[in-house]
Amino acid sequence: MLNIGVVVLGVSDQQRAARFWQQALGYVLRRDGFGGWAWVLQPADGIGASLALQPSATPIQEHPRLHLDLHVSDAAELARECERLISLGATRVAWDSYPEDPDFVVLADPDGNRFCVVDLSHG
Repeated sequence: MLNIGVVVLGVSDQQRAARFWQQALGYVLRRDGFGGWAWVLQPADGIGASLALQPSATPIQEHPRLHLDLHVSDAAELARECERLISLGATRVAWDSYPEDPDFVVLADPDGNRFCVVDLSHG
């Protein structure tokens, strides 16, 4: 059976992106990833999918076909984590597709890559 080993993000500034995602996820940097073409961040305990930061000049998509969902346990944690991520350099996205009672917030990393913070208790 297949599993997800690495998610690759296109970024314009690998150092800035690595700093943001390390602080956001508590991941550690392993610069030797993929023969040097990408910087790889991995969970500190080595368990779980890694995140590779690949140089890219591709424009950001307003509605990307792929994005990360970061999970939290309740609404209070959702608010805390969104504020923490914004303090690290994320920005809140004026998302035009929120449902009536959203259980998630759409943010963008410093490179503009969209991701969601999702409240799993919402149902």
